[in-house]
Amino acid sequence: MSQKLKNKVGIITGATSGMGKAIALEFAKEGALLVLSGRSSERGGELTRTLENAIFISGDVSIPETNEQLVKAAIDHFGQLDFISLNAGILGLGSVIELPVDAWNTTLDTNLSSIFYLSKYALPHLLDSAYGNILINASIAAFKSFPNHPAYCASKAASVALMKQMAVEYAPKVRVNAMCPGPVDTPLLWDSARAFENPKIAVEDAKKATLLQRLGTPDDVAKLALFLISEDSSWITGTSMTIDGGIMNT
Repeated sequence: MSQKLKNKVGIITGATSGMGKAIALEFAKEGALLVLSGRSSERGGELTRTLENAIFISGDVSIPETNEQLVKAAIDHFGQLDFISLNAGILGLGSVIELPVDAWNTTLDTNLSSIFYLSKYALPHLLDSAYGNILINASIAAFKSFPNHPAYCASKAASVALMKQMAVEYAPKVRVNAMCPGPVDTPLLWDSARAFENPKIAVEDAKKATLLQRLGTPDDVAKLALFLISEDSSWITGTSMTIDGGIMNT
């Protein structure tokens, strides 16, 4: 069976846990050459030891220089850059009244500004690639509001708007899309549930609210990511694709 990403070079942020890690494993299985990013050097080292043709760069993607370093690593190590998969995200929990200004700024910087930074440094190389591709991991929070998630909802809505703008700006050379996951069983989901009075019940209610009566898995999202990055979706750009077990229809 041919590998869908054979010899394609990509950067994956948020790669040390949850959906980002599942995407890294899926893309590596499909032959991609990867620069992986995350905050934890320990988890990054553990991940790259299980993969061929992957390197790990630790750092905070809310800082412009970290993103510039990731692009440089891809070019220096692999000689090209074909795609970026943006998965780094934090919650910034608290109502507008309660949320500290620093927490608002940190959430926007991590969830939104990091997309701008990595895209800014990557795009000159993506435009030179015959395969240029940007995939943003957004959220149904771009379209659906949740209590005590103002920074998260705002950042995800803005990330979808940025995706659409870049799709227009850089077509036809570069495809730009977003995934919008619903309740996926990751540490972030359980952290998000702390915004509710009973986190365990909140997660169970989210599961029951899906038409398919289950939480998503990181592998579910990784399979959609592979579709959107691969040539299987070669006529798709400027799209935000929901993957939520049908919860947005309830």
